[in-house]
Amino acid sequence: MIVKVKEPLESEFSLLRKDQILFTYLHLAASKALTKALLKSGATSVAYETIQVGNRLPLLEPMSEIAGRMSVVMGANFLAKYNGGSGVLLGGVPGVLPGRVVVVGGGTSGVNAARMATGLGADVTILDVDLERLRLLDLAMSVANTLYSSEANLQELMPDCDLLIGAVLLPGAKAPKLITRAMLRKMKRGSVLVDISIDQGGCAETSRATTHLDPVYVEEGVTHYDHASRLRTHRHAGAHQRNLSVCRIAGRFWFRRRL
Repeated sequence: MIVKVKEPLESEFSLLRKDQILFTYLHLAASKALTKALLKSGATSVAYETIQVGNRLPLLEPMSEIAGRMSVVMGANFLAKYNGGSGVLLGGVPGVLPGRVVVVGGGTSGVNAARMATGLGADVTILDVDLERLRLLDLAMSVANTLYSSEANLQELMPDCDLLIGAVLLPGAKAPKLITRAMLRKMKRGSVLVDISIDQGGCAETSRATTHLDPVYVEEGVTHYDHASRLRTHRHAGAHQRNLSVCRIAGRFWFRRRL
């Protein structure tokens, strides 16, 4: 049994074989090459992000919490003028309005992003297609605005948006492209897009994975931070919670295989 945190690297593909069990985050929707390599190897591969216990995704939740909170930290950083941003301070100051943050997706990562942004004092709007979820968020986060997610509503929010956070999740599937290039053209120059969904291909038409050495790029005047390995920068935060769940589930899976 092989237990990893990130998906196998291309240099590791040839090491996989039929008698192995691989436990890790796989995000196959965003990697055709990895999907083909796993099928060819014959290894039994289990993706953390698809393991479901009841209505929960216990191995994805701690990573989503970190990703959501980090999205606001990184977004605020790249809004700074010295990073090519618009110079907007999300919390504002007396006499100056706070920055406007739009979060697309009301799941674990979206809620944690909204919590961080409201904590800084930003004007936050969170969108989702689940009305029951929006009702819950309206009660739990009274300082944030809730809005039904539709193309028309997104279009309306874009001109005043300083930080746009994509937090869309379809478990095990490729993220839908909800944020179009035309929408980004409406945003102010120097605004920032953080696409948390990049592990599953990204929810913006302009999204592509970036790295630590080259974390951002600019499309349509908007700075994109689409770092697929962002969790490595704050690995301590989720390691304990994730590792306990991994050991418990992996042990149960191994025991059943042995039977």
